[in-house]
Amino acid sequence: MSNEFPKRELETLWCPWRVEYFEREKPNADFLEAAARASDDAAHLVITRRKNAFLMMNRYPYAVGHLMAVPGENEIVELWNLVVHAQALLRTTTKAQGFNIGLNLGECAGAGIVDYLHVHIVPRWTGDTNFMPILSGTRMLSEGLRALYDKLIEAQSKIDTESRRST
Repeated sequence: MSNEFPKRELETLWCPWRVEYFEREKPNADFLEAAARASDDAAHLVITRRKNAFLMMNRYPYAVGHLMAVPGENEIVELWNLVVHAQALLRTTTKAQGFNIGLNLGECAGAGIVDYLHVHIVPRWTGDTNFMPILSGTRMLSEGLRALYDKLIEAQSKIDTESRRST
């Protein structure tokens, strides 16, 4: 057995089904709503339906088995309200341009505390990644925790005040 990296075997990755995604004129932004209302589950790759949610396959998966659990129209639970609130706070305080939001379930998926559910809300900006983690194993954070905490509390107070005014 060779200790050499098997570069030749890994140079080409074939994902022929992805061409459907790239050849589309315009992605269907309402595909989740269409799947929610559909009677033909197979056509929409719906696996399971419940009273207020459904489970479906991702038509353009990042990995084999990439599924999506989709809540119903009126099924916004407190956890997801907090995710939305977190985005508003981060847009206000850090001028975030986008977000990575997700769950790490299980140790192999990166969960530091395996049996404790929490949602990650990671603010992102165009060009926010660089070579430092790759070359030196160093992550650069541009603001201290206490200073950012104070900004988030201030932004939350403003959002709460505006919310009270509008009701």
